[in-house]
Amino acid sequence: MGKFGGDIEKYRAYSGKNTFVLLLTQQGLWAIGTYRCLNGIFRSKLPGFLKALLLAIGLVWQKWIEILTGISLPYSAKVGSRFYIGHFGGIIINANSVIGDNCNISQGVTLGVSGRGEKRGVPVIGNNVYIGAGATVAGKITVGDNVVIGANSLVVSNIPEGVTVLGVPAQIVSENDSKEYIG
Repeated sequence: MGKFGGDIEKYRAYSGKNTFVLLLTQQGLWAIGTYRCLNGIFRSKLPGFLKALLLAIGLVWQKWIEILTGISLPYSAKVGSRFYIGHFGGIIINANSVIGDNCNISQGVTLGVSGRGEKRGVPVIGNNVYIGAGATVAGKITVGDNVVIGANSLVVSNIPEGVTVLGVPAQIVSENDSKEYIG
């Protein structure tokens, strides 16, 4: 099962429910499962025509999952293992975003493109990062490992590892890391 197996393990640890129930009821897992399948095809060494055909079919399924769940997770994004989407809907992840291992994202989160000239780009999210509800992380920035991004924050500059940020624009409010949020 690879990375998707790690995703399921994380969902099981949080909920205490069995895999079958989680696969039936968790929209985040539907989006992550679709992403993992299509990302595997995207990164494979399949012949060009076959890869293009499978991705075209997969895009229809991905769009259906996006409509159903409100979670836009393009197959070309780079998402580490043990990824957790905590709640339904309003999640937009840019196709070029990079998300590290063991990260949690809440509802209403946007990881998007921003900036001008050489500063234009998408975020790189470190490992063990918790992103609270309604937060936006935008631009060619890096969020360090073990960071907590508070709800409704706007992150537009680099964040060092092991801190909690909050506000618009996000500022460091404590040196508490994500250990209590990620588990």
